[in-house]
Amino acid sequence: MSDAVDAIVGQWTKERPDAAEDLWPVQLFGRVQRLDLVVDKSVKATAAKHGLDVGEFDVLTTLQRSGPPYALTAGTFLKASMVSSGTITNRVDKMEAKGLVERVRDGDDRRTVKIRLTESGHEVTRAVFAEHLASYARILADVDPELVAKAAEGLRQVLEALGDTTIE
Repeated sequence: MSDAVDAIVGQWTKERPDAAEDLWPVQLFGRVQRLDLVVDKSVKATAAKHGLDVGEFDVLTTLQRSGPPYALTAGTFLKASMVSSGTITNRVDKMEAKGLVERVRDGDDRRTVKIRLTESGHEVTRAVFAEHLASYARILADVDPELVAKAAEGLRQVLEALGDTTIE
């Protein structure tokens, strides 16, 4: 059985036989990119149902999974998301206007501002996250769970080898 990545590799092998031995990374990265397109489409659709974009969904779920008091500094988001501080500021401004998050000063260090999930933000996060998980399950419904586990383990090992072992 072959897929679109096999076809791409085959085309490059025919076009550039001199590069055939150098195409092996395409086997992994091409499939990861194609999988990302499928997942991204699903995440965008789920977020949009709740009036969110993907970045806002990311902020909400990051705050929710951080646990009580569901508040993080902008710097923490910068490390976790690898976007610019301007992007975080704009994203939080939009979300604050929607009542999903609020900026609060740290009680111990008034110079530190944290972004905190509001009660409305909690409600939206619960709903969108439940749909998000259901969407993931639908995407993988026809895939053998053992194959999914093996693929996940293989990707974990690749990421570990590349030094991507933590989000902090």
